Amino acid sequence: MSSRRVIVVGGGAAGFFAAITCAEALPGAEVTILEKGPEFLAKVRISGGGRCNVTHACFDPREFATRFPRGERELIGPFQRFQARDTVAWFAARGVKLNAECDGRMFPLSNSSQTIIDCLVGAAEAAGVKLRAKSGVEEIVARASRPLRNGNEQQAGGTPTLLGGFDLSLSNGETLFSDRLLLATGGCRTAAAGQLAVSLGHTLEPPVPSLFTFNLAQPGDDPNEVGTDRRAVRTSTSAARPAACSRAVYGVAPYLCDLAGVSVESVEASVPGTELLERGALLVTHSGLSGPVILRLSAWGARVLHDRDYRFPLHLYWLPRLGPEEIATELQWRRSQQPARLVLNTPIPPLPARLWEQLVFAAGVKRDTRWGALTRSAQHNLLQQLIRTELPVTGKSLNKEEFVTCGGVRLSEVNFRTMQSRLCPGLYFAGELLDIDGLTGGFNFQAAWTTGWIAGSAMAA
Repeated sequence: MSSRRVIVVGGGAAGFFAAITCAEALPGAEVTILEKGPEFLAKVRISGGGRCNVTHACFDPREFATRFPRGERELIGPFQRFQARDTVAWFAARGVKLNAECDGRMFPLSNSSQTIIDCLVGAAEAAGVKLRAKSGVEEIVARASRPLRNGNEQQAGGTPTLLGGFDLSLSNGETLFSDRLLLATGGCRTAAAGQLAVSLGHTLEPPVPSLFTFNLAQPGDDPNEVGTDRRAVRTSTSAARPAACSRAVYGVAPYLCDLAGVSVESVEASVPGTELLERGALLVTHSGLSGPVILRLSAWGARVLHDRDYRFPLHLYWLPRLGPEEIATELQWRRSQQPARLVLNTPIPPLPARLWEQLVFAAGVKRDTRWGALTRSAQHNLLQQLIRTELPVTGKSLNKEEFVTCGGVRLSEVNFRTMQSRLCPGLYFAGELLDIDGLTGGFNFQAAWTTGWIAGSAMAA
């Protein structure tokens, strides 16, 4: 039996996983989760549209780590110890089977996040973890560590020490003591969210959003304000438009207003003047652009795009499986081999017909133009639309329920073998409070499970 007191601040995925791991590994320890909100695992409940994207079906730790714009190098070792396969086995051992979808995302067979919540809460209660909601922590004071003879606590410097522990002041005026303390308070959407870590000597990398969608220019916006060359989009604004586009919310490419809901299976998106370039599916929305390619671009470019105040030109290459010369050859072949067919009615696969129609209009091609009558100039304009549509991004929107940020506790200040602070003995971290963020698809939850498991194991040692 152990009299060790362990407190976990934060009742989310990482906090629960750490508390369960610690309590199961050290029976008799007093393990408590403090959650300032009225309910536990709130983000788990709404994630994945209420289905909970638990992890991703990628079982190579190094490959898995490449999905993290921040934290890739630091997470390789942790993923080698507890990876997606271990997460699948952990839930299966507790009666929850996960199913992998064709894109690799893994959900409970029930397709309900409540299944995951019930599993975690049940495992915590079974392990004796105390669950306290509406218990916000206002202040933490670390007691001084002192030398210990013949002790089993030892810090990186090699000096045996007795950890002093921590005094926690709660919002209700109560004071608690812990021998080990884990901060798992979630992403630092504001600097204030990380102040408990700062008060214990840690540095916060400035928080900025990650995983967001792009808003496009409103009517009357000046493209020059977002670095867009008006000449580059001249064909997009000068071509004839269907009358319905007068209600467009897009200033420079008004034809997109009629395409809300259209998806393209593979597009290459890039931000000129940067190294940002991604390929993947794209979705046109009522306010701009979304889909995996945009979310990945926003994740890898989180700081770069923040520095540009989310106002920048975006280039879209609509047929990335074909090179410019191959597209030009295809257009020329249609002129010579299909002269009687209407340009408007013969999209190049796999472009959706609605998108192709609007790109044809944007190139200045009239509705009744047949391939045999397409001028070389019009063919060139169409080629340019296909390989470099330029759109002015003027802002961002949250990706549904995803509240992912980059920024958080500086990674060099944490020992990723134990998730213990290098600055404050007895203090541990897990989850999105760290300057770690992954792409959409279950990667951020896996980082929570992994760092929580490592921290929980270390606090029980």
